[in-house]
Amino acid sequence: MASLLNPYLSFAGDARQAMEFYKNVLGGNLTLHTYGDAGGGSAGQSDKIMHGTLETAGGFTLIGADNPPGTEHKPGNNFAVSLSGDDAAELRGYWEKLSAGATVSVPLEKQMWGDVFGMCTDTFGIAWMVNISDR
Repeated sequence: MASLLNPYLSFAGDARQAMEFYKNVLGGNLTLHTYGDAGGGSAGQSDKIMHGTLETAGGFTLIGADNPPGTEHKPGNNFAVSLSGDDAAELRGYWEKLSAGATVSVPLEKQMWGDVFGMCTDTFGIAWMVNISDR
């Protein structure tokens, strides 16, 4: 699989409703995973969306999730650019360049869902997520 560049939207607890709305608008296949599915989430969080993907027949992919516990949600910081795929060398190269001088909020390392993932805000204030799939 080639590396993909997609918008990643963050929501304040209503990601399920928003992603279902976008599915009704754009069509396609919607896959939702909750914090509970991943074995995480505190009381009241287990049914919140940890990761949702909408893939449309027209080739659009929209990704979204509820903000993790303890993270502030406010308009303007509710999106990131997501780079994902299985070419580890290519994606690590992107990460090295994007994270240079950036604020790293999640180091690029293996996560509970099995993939290698990192998150940073570059020197221009743009949030980036890099996910290297092991599948």
